[in-house]
Amino acid sequence: MADQDNGTSLDTQPMANGADTAPAAGLISQYVKDLSFENPNAPAIFQNPNPPAIDVQFNIGMAQVGDEVHEVILKIDVKAEAEGQTAFIVDLTYAGLFGLRNVPADAVQPFLLGEAPRLLFPFARRVLADCVRDGGFPPLLLEPIDFGALYMQQAEAQGQFTVGDVGHA
Repeated sequence: MADQDNGTSLDTQPMANGADTAPAAGLISQYVKDLSFENPNAPAIFQNPNPPAIDVQFNIGMAQVGDEVHEVILKIDVKAEAEGQTAFIVDLTYAGLFGLRNVPADAVQPFLLGEAPRLLFPFARRVLADCVRDGGFPPLLLEPIDFGALYMQQAEAQGQFTVGDVGHA
């Protein structure tokens, strides 16, 4: 029986004549870099019938760790308080390694600070929800976040991007 090519194979060899110059981005790996859960007022906090007020803070960072590899860090800090008592505190640093090849310089930062966190967020959200649940509270399910829009707002506020800007050299 002859081998058949059904079009699903992935050729990882460089293409001849420079045909491998197309921009490419991919998620290499993702991982929990740091996770801390505190429940300082247990077991008394479980006697409080009022739901806690929850404050969630996000930070996104990036660093180049190789020639074509960048680490994107999504840091999520959560503090829950009920009637002046801390119910729980969670500090999660979730990271991913992204490979970028032939990506124009002006597209690297928007990808790493807008698109990459969007790809990491569902997994970080699950880790956070499981951690809070394992701490004795109902799972904390964060709403989806449009990291691309947040990046554009911050870039525009800092004068790095204006509406209609197409990255002229």
